[in-house]
Amino acid sequence: MITRFHQHTLNGVFMDDNASPHGDRFVRAQLKEVEVSHIDWPAMSPDLDPVEHVWSMLKQRLDDHTPPQSDLAELHEALVE
Repeated sequence: MITRFHQHTLNGVFMDDNASPHGDRFVRAQLKEVEVSHIDWPAMSPDLDPVEHVWSMLKQRLDDHTPPQSDLAELHEALVE
């Protein structure tokens, strides 16, 4: 996954929030191997994490959609409207 991330976002930055999977030796080795830039990020700080705002907006979009989605196609349609 890290290699794929790096291929698609050559100038991307990995925001390390100290989650336990990020500390795994394999993950650390992959980050070092592909030379992904990273920022040490405070743990448990969703207010500082941009992706949390995106998840919140997507959730709100789904909550506002009536009727609720019943399959993957409807979910996709509701998210891209």
